[in-house]
Amino acid sequence: MAMLPWNAEDLTFDETRFKGRTRLFPLPDLVMFPHVMQPLHIFEPRYREMLNDALDSDGLIAMSVLAPGWEAVYEGRPKLLPPLCIGKIVTHQRLGDGRYNIMLLGMRRARLLHEVESGRSFRSAEVELLEEVYPTEGEADRAEMQSVLCRAFQKSLPIPDGAKPTGPVQELLASELPLGVLTDLAGFALPLDGELKCRLLAECNVDRRARMLLDALGRPWKGIPLTPAAVGYPPRFSSN
Repeated sequence: MAMLPWNAEDLTFDETRFKGRTRLFPLPDLVMFPHVMQPLHIFEPRYREMLNDALDSDGLIAMSVLAPGWEAVYEGRPKLLPPLCIGKIVTHQRLGDGRYNIMLLGMRRARLLHEVESGRSFRSAEVELLEEVYPTEGEADRAEMQSVLCRAFQKSLPIPDGAKPTGPVQELLASELPLGVLTDLAGFALPLDGELKCRLLAECNVDRRARMLLDALGRPWKGIPLTPAAVGYPPRFSSN
């Protein structure tokens, strides 16, 4: 079966219809961000049930991250880190044996409040949507910060041998992206430590997120790195 195409309505998030509860798809090594598209292969029975439930409803899945130590209890309910990215299924392909290939578009940052019993094989939770913050005190420097981050991001992108130095990603970066979108694209695409990616996902202050990335790329903003206390990590574990 071919991938089912998406339409414009699939690329929006209707906050007025979101009731604060969502399905959880926890993985140990993928930190999803808003504004990015991620292909996923769904094969475990519990996540196939999750996907069928999402396709029959709002199409939303919250990508979450398993806390360290998940290996011993993977088949059960290992602890989760609080930062989430709510994504929307924009296209899907059901294979003959019941597995799926999907494309998930990151929509919104969220924080896990507590898990809820759903009577299903997959996990669900009450979550809090997080709003991006553009601090007033950063307005004067924001355009310059964005320019510096954009250049640093482009230079740090891993380009395979023989690939052209320009392409869709570079063309996208050359366009007028909001700083928040730029930080999410960079946080997702760059080969950063998973702990740092979780911190970037949890950070709602766009200027601070940009500074965290510049620190990681060896370009601290105005030569002054952020202190560990300023980035607010580690987060609390979710309650299971």
